[in-house]
Amino acid sequence: MPSHYDAIVIGAGHNGLTAAAYLARAGRKVLVLERRHVVGGAAVTEEIYPGFKYSVCSYVVSLLRPEIIRELELAKHGLELLPLDGTFTPMPSGDYLWRTNDHAQTFRDISRHSRVDAEAYDEYGLAMVDMSRFAKPILGMTPSDPFSRKLRDLKPLLDILTRFRAMPDASRYNQTQLLTMSAADFLDQWFETDVLKATMSASGIIGTFLGVRSPGTAYVLLHHYMGEIDGAFRSWGLSRGGTGMLSESIASAARAAGAEIRLEASVSRVLISNGRATGVVLENGDYVLADTVLSSVDPRLTFMKMVGESHLPGDFVEDIRHYKFRGSSGKVNLALDGLPDFTALKGAGPHLRGAISISPNVDYMERAYDQAKYGQYSRRPYIDIVIPSLTDSTLAPPGKHVMSCFVQYAPYDLREPSTGDTPLWDQHREAFGDAVIDTIAEYAPNLKDLILHRQVVTPLDIERTFGLSEGNIFQGELTLEQLFVLRPAPGWADYRTPIKGLYMCGSATHPGGGIMGAPGRNAAMKAMRR
Repeated sequence: MPSHYDAIVIGAGHNGLTAAAYLARAGRKVLVLERRHVVGGAAVTEEIYPGFKYSVCSYVVSLLRPEIIRELELAKHGLELLPLDGTFTPMPSGDYLWRTNDHAQTFRDISRHSRVDAEAYDEYGLAMVDMSRFAKPILGMTPSDPFSRKLRDLKPLLDILTRFRAMPDASRYNQTQLLTMSAADFLDQWFETDVLKATMSASGIIGTFLGVRSPGTAYVLLHHYMGEIDGAFRSWGLSRGGTGMLSESIASAARAAGAEIRLEASVSRVLISNGRATGVVLENGDYVLADTVLSSVDPRLTFMKMVGESHLPGDFVEDIRHYKFRGSSGKVNLALDGLPDFTALKGAGPHLRGAISISPNVDYMERAYDQAKYGQYSRRPYIDIVIPSLTDSTLAPPGKHVMSCFVQYAPYDLREPSTGDTPLWDQHREAFGDAVIDTIAEYAPNLKDLILHRQVVTPLDIERTFGLSEGNIFQGELTLEQLFVLRPAPGWADYRTPIKGLYMCGSATHPGGGIMGAPGRNAAMKAMRR
C-alpha cells in the first residue's frame, strides 16, 4: 500500500528544502523527492577533480533572506557566510578599478578615474539602499490577483501603492526609472567613468537574455542590490564549504524538524483525481500519496511533463508556453596550481579575495550581447570570477586554488554562424571554455600555465544535470512581464496552480531567482493557510 504524507515537495533545491523545513516545523509529515544523488539543485558543491571542490553552478550568496537564516537557525546546522571584499576590474590599458568594503579606499580609487564619480558614488548608494528598503518587504509578500474583485486580494497591492505615494519625489522618480530603463542608461545619469558603469551594469543582465542597454535591466540591477549579509545591503559572500554547504544546512534544518528527504527518487508525474493533486508517481513506478504537493521545479517540467496539458485550462497552458526561459549563462570552474597574476595589479594581493570582473567598458558588454543575439556564444564575454579557496581553505589542497567563472553570454539556442543550424552544445563546449580562458589570460597571462583541470558547464549541461529548462539559472527570465503578479502566469502568482492542492515553490515564482529561499518560504506559508 502506498505511503501517505501531509505534503510532498518535488525537488531538493534550496527553495524546495526551505518549503519542506517550514512545513515540517509546523508539524506536517513531509517528504522531499530529489532525482539526483545530492541535495541542493543548482546550489551544490561537488568534487569533480580530486581534492578540489567546485560550486558547480551557483557560487555566491547575498539574497538569502535573513529571516530564513534566523527562523531555521541555519548557523546551528552548519551555515557560515564569508564576505567577499569588493570587486576588482582589470582594464586592457593596464589600469584597473577596485571597489572594496573600505569606503575611503573605494573613494580614492574611483577618484583616480573621476572625482565627480567618487562623490556621486555615495549619493547613488544611498538612493539604491532607499529603493531596496522600499522593495524588500515585497520579497516576502504573496502576490495577489490585480483583477480580483475581493478586497482582501487587493489589499497587498494597495499597501504597496500607499507606501509608494509616501516616498519622497526623488525616490518615486528613481523607482519608476528602475522599472523602465536599461542598466546602462540608468547609470549614465549618475556616472561618467566607463569602466565603473560597465562593472555596475553587469548586475542588470544576470539571468536574462538582454544587454546592458536593454530596457528593464535596471530592475535586475535593483534585484541584486537587495542582497545583504548581517544587515549590510549590497554585500556578497561565499558559503564555507561551497554553496552545497548552504543547501545542506537547510536540509539539516528540515530533517531536524522531521522532514524526510529521499535522493535518487525522480518524479514521473503528479497524481490527479477530480482536479486535485493526491500524490506523485516515481520513475520506478512507485506511488506516494499526499494531501498537498509542492513543486520546486520549473513551470515547463511541472505542468507540461508532470501534470499534463489535459488537466489544465487552455489559457493557462498558453501562458506557460509563452513563459520565457532563454538561458544565457555558462560556468567554467578551474583547479589551479597557484594564483593568477593580473597585469593591472600584480601579485597575490587582497584584490583577489573579492570578485574579479571582466567588464572593461559598456561597449564591450554590449558587443558580448550582440553575438548572443545571433545565436553565438560571446568570444569576448563578460566574466565574473571568484577564487573561493583564498577565504575557504577546505576547497582545495594547500597552495592550490579553485577559480569559479560565471560567463555571459552563452545562449541555449546555439547556432552555426554560417548556416543558422542549431547544433548540440556538446560540439562547442570546449571551444567555449577556450574563449573564456583566452579572455581571462589577456589580463592574467600566467593563467593557462596554472590550470590542472577545468569543468565547462553550458546551458545544455545545466538543463540536463540540474533540470533547469533551457539552462536558465532563475527558472525563467527576470523581465518586467515575468515579475510579481505575472510570475509565472497572470492570475497564478500566489503559488497556487489550477490543480487544487498543487503549489509552486521554486524560482519561477515571486520574487524570482538567486539563492534567496523566499519562494520556498512564501509557498509553504500559502499552502499551510489553505
